Formats: sequence, structure tokens, C-alpha cells
Amino acid sequence: MNDDFQNNIIWQKYSITRIKRQRKYGHKSVAVWFTGLSGSGKSSIANFLEEILFKNGIKTYLLDGDNIRSGLCTNLSFSVADREENIRRLGEVVKLMLDAGIIVLVSVISPYKYQRKMICKMLGKKNFLEVFVNTPLSVCENRDPKNLYKKARMGKISNFTGVQSIYEIPDAPDVLLDGTESLEKNSKKLIKALYSNKVIPFCS
Repeated sequence: MNDDFQNNIIWQKYSITRIKRQRKYGHKSVAVWFTGLSGSGKSSIANFLEEILFKNGIKTYLLDGDNIRSGLCTNLSFSVADREENIRRLGEVVKLMLDAGIIVLVSVISPYKYQRKMICKMLGKKNFLEVFVNTPLSVCENRDPKNLYKKARMGKISNFTGVQSIYEIPDAPDVLLDGTESLEKNSKKLIKALYSNKVIPFCS
């Protein structure tokens, strides 16, 4: 590859900007980043929240870790290096969606602190809400909706977070949710957080 390759890439500017889109939609764009163990309830909460936002005319999109790995990141394993690349690619997708003026709900384990800090830096703190779904491992393993814990315990899956690989709890998440509470209660906390951060125009 030509060493000057990057020097020949010029960012193309367009007439319709993120600010114009946000004004037209009546809300700001932000990434709501759900992190937590597999089975913690991340995707269920994100899905429930999106239903509420959608019914209220908010432009949204939900990005799920497994869905991303089914397409954009099919060539990546669960090694530390590939997990970092998976998160990086996901972050780049989120950046595009933020520019499109929508609220992006991201449900992905993202087990390492440095990964989440990388995304926060990539997007900018004002564009990033870290949501930690705090659910005991025992509860997650009991739920085990995809039978992943069972497979990991049997040695059929390697580098599985919570079994062979660690999960680093966020030091100070923007929103802390209890994964054992109802979807309604957790969604209300998130709606309140979005309203408090002046992302959406309603809080109930």
C-alpha cells in the first residue's frame, strides 16, 4: 500500500449537517452504550427503551453485539486483539449514525475498561452515555438465554466473559441499572437520563 494513501483521502463535506438533522428531528443524537455480562439484560432493556422512544417520534437505531458479529465483524474471533477491533469498528458505525442525527442504542458486552474509554474518546464524552447493567453472574448464568454459559462451562466456548475471561466493572457509569429490575423501571431511569442531558424533550 502506498505510504501516502491516507494523505490522499479528503473528507467530503455536505450541505445537510448533523445540527440541521437534530433541529429537524427535535432531539439530539447520542450513543447509549449498554455494557454488562451476557444475559444481564442489555438487549432486552435497549429494545424496550427503543420502543418507547420510537412511539414518541424519536429517531433511533439499535446495534447489538451479536448482530454486528454476524456481518461487519464475521472475520473476528474473541481474542483480546479481535475484541478491540470489533469495538473499534462498532464505534465507527456509531459515529456515522450520530452524524445522521439519531440516538444509537448499543448493546455489547465490551468487557474491558480501556475499550469503553476508547469509544468515549472516539465519539466525544458529550456523545456517549455509558450504561452499566449490573446483574450478578449467577443470575446471568441461570438465565443463559443462548446456552453460552453452559457451553463455556463444558469447554465448547473459549474466552467467554464471566467464565474464562474477565469483565471489568465501570468505575463511574453515567447510568447504573439493576438487571434484576423490570424493563419498565430501568427504561424510566434511562428516559430521565436522556432528558436530564437535554437529548430528548420529554421525561415520562
